[in-house]
Amino acid sequence: MAVFEKEFGHYEMSEISSDDIMNFLVTVTEGYKSSTKKLKYSLLKTFFNFIKNSIDQNISNPCDSPILKKTFKAAKGQPWTILDKDVVDEIIFKTGNRRNRLMLELMARGGMRIGEVLKLRANNVNDRKLFLPDPKSGRQSEVVFIPKKVADRLREYIAAECIEEDNRVFPLGYTRAREIVKNAGNKIGVFVKPHDLRRHAATYASRSGVPIEIVSKTILRHSSLSTTQRYLGKVSDNEAIYWIENIYR
Repeated sequence: MAVFEKEFGHYEMSEISSDDIMNFLVTVTEGYKSSTKKLKYSLLKTFFNFIKNSIDQNISNPCDSPILKKTFKAAKGQPWTILDKDVVDEIIFKTGNRRNRLMLELMARGGMRIGEVLKLRANNVNDRKLFLPDPKSGRQSEVVFIPKKVADRLREYIAAECIEEDNRVFPLGYTRAREIVKNAGNKIGVFVKPHDLRRHAATYASRSGVPIEIVSKTILRHSSLSTTQRYLGKVSDNEAIYWIENIYR
């Protein structure tokens, strides 16, 4: 509850929206198991029901939105989606809207969380380095490294849109951002969630020979290698044979 109070302590309970709860839960449950995410959602829902039943019956429970129920429902053991590079490239190239394409690239090429993309401000951008204040890790700040072409497009977009230094580059809510990712995948017949793109960044880097320490500390910015290893997809028999042949060629 301390984290919740820090985030919403200055709010009136009636002012807290479903989007606010979505952004909060996505941030605080990043990297956790589905069962933990479900538990945190259930606790928040119970808390708001208590407020409604005991203090103010006119307050609506922001946890009752369909998208929150769907996002934080109990897991059924399905494997994580691991997107191939060709699929991700096609998703990005077929996205004509410049803003939307940049958001996709920052997740798929920079390994950024959707919440980090939405919080990015113009003054956080320094060429190929993006400085993230108050990151999820609890550190004072973190740095995201992005490819030069993505950095150039991001800088051009900020200039073209006349985005002031203290303003967010992508002033959207999480629900709208999730729709953008989903719609981009629908164009090529693939169901995609924002975190699938971040996971792709890690898996593609790992399978391209990038040391896991770099994947963990630089791309995903995890505090431990064990967390990173859970992100990486299972290796197929064909991939295993390919890498063994390359090692001993």
